[in-house]
Amino acid sequence: MKKILIVEDDTNINNMIHEVLTKQGYECVQAFSGTEGLLYVKQEELLLVLLDLMLPGMPGEALLAEIKARGNTPVIVMSAKDSLDSKVELLTGGAEDYITKPFELEELVARVGVQVRRFAGQGETVGKKPAYKNLVLHEERFSAEVEGRELELTKQEYKILELFLLHPKKVFSKQDIYDYAWEDVYIGEDKTINVHISNIRKKIKNITEDEYIETVWGIGFRLAK
Repeated sequence: MKKILIVEDDTNINNMIHEVLTKQGYECVQAFSGTEGLLYVKQEELLLVLLDLMLPGMPGEALLAEIKARGNTPVIVMSAKDSLDSKVELLTGGAEDYITKPFELEELVARVGVQVRRFAGQGETVGKKPAYKNLVLHEERFSAEVEGRELELTKQEYKILELFLLHPKKVFSKQDIYDYAWEDVYIGEDKTINVHISNIRKKIKNITEDEYIETVWGIGFRLAK
């Protein structure tokens, strides 16, 4: 499983980010200096890098250049520098996103999800149909089948299943699901998500007794183990 690298010299901030992302189902590694971050960049297969700028050993700007010289790993810069010039310089230097300190952890998680879907999801779908157990998605016609029988889905139901099948080990919050399936800003639409998950489960139950979606209390949903 690819990992998220957190490069942040403030121990409390680094640990808080690590904790919240781990609860979201991501595997994370922590670096507390630019030079330590570079070692992970060289040694690990990374999903995403969260990068502070004011780092001991090696500044974040230099580490960003090293990351981009080695591939297309997405980078979200975390910095107290909030001038437009600073943001433009970093974005043109290869960063995919920029979040200004202090920030809310919920916003950071949302931004991480956007980049993960943008980069990781694309690579995982090349050359294969998303499938799990006896459930197969047909992207070309936005439909699905279970045990060879057609599963009638709405657009949002299809997108929810697509998200789960693209990342079969990940737990998705309701915000993750809403952002992906509705392509809109999440404003606490808990009932909407619950109704769509319930409908998907009922439609699958009409074909098989196998469980496909599991509720992870306090976090969200994932594919059943």
